Amino acid sequence: MRNDPKLLKAFLREKQQSHLYRATRISESAQQPRMHIGGKPYLTFCSNDYLGLANHPTIIQSFQQASNKYGVGSGAAHLINGHSIEHQKLEEELAEFTGRERALLFSTGYMANLGVVNALMERGDIIFADRLNHASLVDAGLLSNAKMQRYPHNDLSRLDNLYSKNTATNTMILSDGVFSMDGDVAEVKALAKIAKQHQAWLIIDDAHGFATLGKTGAGLLEQQGLSQEDVPILMATLGKGIGTAGAFIAGSNELIEYLIQTARTYIFTTAMPPAIAAATRTSLKLVQQENWRRDKLNALIKQFKQGAKQLGITLMPSDTAIQPIMIGSSELAVSLSQKLQQKGILLTAIRPPTVPNNTARLRVTFSASHSEDDVAFLLDCLQICHIKSS
Repeated sequence: MRNDPKLLKAFLREKQQSHLYRATRISESAQQPRMHIGGKPYLTFCSNDYLGLANHPTIIQSFQQASNKYGVGSGAAHLINGHSIEHQKLEEELAEFTGRERALLFSTGYMANLGVVNALMERGDIIFADRLNHASLVDAGLLSNAKMQRYPHNDLSRLDNLYSKNTATNTMILSDGVFSMDGDVAEVKALAKIAKQHQAWLIIDDAHGFATLGKTGAGLLEQQGLSQEDVPILMATLGKGIGTAGAFIAGSNELIEYLIQTARTYIFTTAMPPAIAAATRTSLKLVQQENWRRDKLNALIKQFKQGAKQLGITLMPSDTAIQPIMIGSSELAVSLSQKLQQKGILLTAIRPPTVPNNTARLRVTFSASHSEDDVAFLLDCLQICHIKSS
């Protein structure tokens, strides 16, 4: 974009006219189903706090106690003097929880994906990526200088076909575990088989499956029974089901040591506050001890899917906490979101470029902190607002 105020104004005007303009909402309460946003009360169905842990009193207490002990900021990068005992213990506990040899903390999921892909791939290598991958995986591939080929969503026959034409010696398969805007899951067993066959790196971004899927909450790979040998690189975030902040990469000891030496987004950034790591350790224990949170979340999902079917609303195929209603038109999606807002429901319209053109949707997400009455009220409002899928 050239340094011309007229061009900036024209760009913003075009975004507004095409119903793609975005603006922040200012919340005045803790992250929970019932919030005050912009001075008004709302029942929200757009958070990624899937297990309702973001405002848990025990986790808050751990954060406060650690802040009193370690202060607020970590003060330095991990490799200088910012790596506290809380960081170290959290990495060890994440590795044990996920069944991997080691884990490495990053400040965000975006930084984790950029760090690991750019550390392993370079010009002349090829990355095969699902077309519906999260933006952080897309950008990680683009910034690596490797050639990136995107296969149609979950189309593994097309992935096989791409490999049949491959001439690169170093390749990588990139995929979300749970796709953030659709709610469906990757065919991870098949991806693992293809990766082994071609001696490729396989990265599964389980940001939306970690804590919510699997017997103990260890995520999609636990649910599918896949080991470190099957999926060499697991990425997951801590700001969604875990309810805190940050992310991690889990894998072999050699992989983690390699990333410590080479991942620029790990080396050249300040470590997360030690208090966040301490709070996350407490959250990780609750995820494993309180299975009722996943049970309740699944019951709410089932209630919503059954209610939507009775109303004639066809949901996108998903068994996760992400239950999108396809609308199509961005203008209509925004209008329906505004109608729900007038009823006291905050349910945001997801529009391009987050999703492909003409696939705008209302992305419904559930938390274990929601009640059955909350879900019933949402269904009533969907009916009153005449919301139907396209």
